[in-house]
Amino acid sequence: MALRALAWLCCFAAAVEIVSAQDIPARPADVASADSVIAAVYDVISGPAGQKRDWDRMRSLFIPGARLISVGPAAEGVFAGRVMTVGDYIQRGSASLEKQGFFEREIARRAEEFGHIVHAFSTYESRRSADDPQPFSRGINSFQLMNDGKRWWIVTIYWEAERPDNRIPAKYLP
Repeated sequence: MALRALAWLCCFAAAVEIVSAQDIPARPADVASADSVIAAVYDVISGPAGQKRDWDRMRSLFIPGARLISVGPAAEGVFAGRVMTVGDYIQRGSASLEKQGFFEREIARRAEEFGHIVHAFSTYESRRSADDPQPFSRGINSFQLMNDGKRWWIVTIYWEAERPDNRIPAKYLP
């Protein structure tokens, strides 16, 4: 019985997220190209301390069922992925982004395209303030995008931060 209730709750939560993503119209300029949808993500998550983010705009960029996945070191030398829905990402990250300030910008990109799909390795730098001289973090966001014939959608963003034992290769830098 408890398992059935848990399964129903999970399905309901997924349905709520899918409906909410479909109900939020995207800004046409945000979804006109692969470049613009990637730029819109960086714009939404970036801002000074105390500034609320436009989470409806964020939701409008993602296809229903989209995932955001971070990978990083876990216990005993293994690596793990943290799989999130767009709603999970917003819930887990909004307080920190808005409290501390966060500016992430793309510094380089390598992309491949076939038909209606694009895969882009977007190298990023993160700062607490737009005018910080040095980033506190760098890494690669792997974007998987889809064009449905009318607009671009983000299907997945999968990322890993640079570490001393995992430097960004020169081919992914400017």
